[in-house]
Amino acid sequence: MISKLLSGPAAIAALPRDRLIAEFSSWSANLANFESDLRRIEPYVDLHHIDVADGHFAPSFLFFPDLVARIAKLTARPIHVHLMVDGAIVEEQTRQFIEAGADMISVHAENGESGLRAVRLARALGAEAGVVLRLETPVEAVTPFVSEVAFVTLLGTAIGVKGQGLSENACDRLGEARVILRNAGREAAVVLAADGGIRHETVPRLRAAGAETVVLGSLGFGDKDLAGRIGWLHDLKVAA
Repeated sequence: MISKLLSGPAAIAALPRDRLIAEFSSWSANLANFESDLRRIEPYVDLHHIDVADGHFAPSFLFFPDLVARIAKLTARPIHVHLMVDGAIVEEQTRQFIEAGADMISVHAENGESGLRAVRLARALGAEAGVVLRLETPVEAVTPFVSEVAFVTLLGTAIGVKGQGLSENACDRLGEARVILRNAGREAAVVLAADGGIRHETVPRLRAAGAETVVLGSLGFGDKDLAGRIGWLHDLKVAA
């Protein structure tokens, strides 16, 4: 078992803000040889991203608390769980995944008041919280969450489906979110994240638009020169 120096809010607060955060999505790992893939990315990953979907809020079935508990024993890096679940279960799922070892839980703004309660529960249980927005939802829907979260993640593709191209609206939506954070006095405190449609040609555009992390799927796990890929990622700059 690997011990973490930091966990929960302290681990999230310690993430770098002077370069893109390398956030790796376990959905793109080799699930038949999962432990080996985790060991391969460990020197390069800043944050593990684990999607959870209930087959209702999102059209997939992903992942479960036991998997998070196993990952937590194999890494010193913080774990970010993205709950793509119905509002009726989001609070209980928040509790289960924090008990399994998640350092941060992100819930969907579309969960409304249930999502806000889940954010507050996550923090009460000693974890950090974030909010995520579906592509079709107006960006201002994050506003009620901004004062209570450490991450705002915008999906750049339809929810829960792999392999899609980035929406032409994704970069503009990042700009809208940045304005909301700035107006709330939270720009320096909240990480702005992009998830979905992450490709070699789209990451520079997302970074220039203000993304502070992109959720790496095959772009991370599928690259044979991972050191080179992460070096490239770190060198990308926000547009002046």
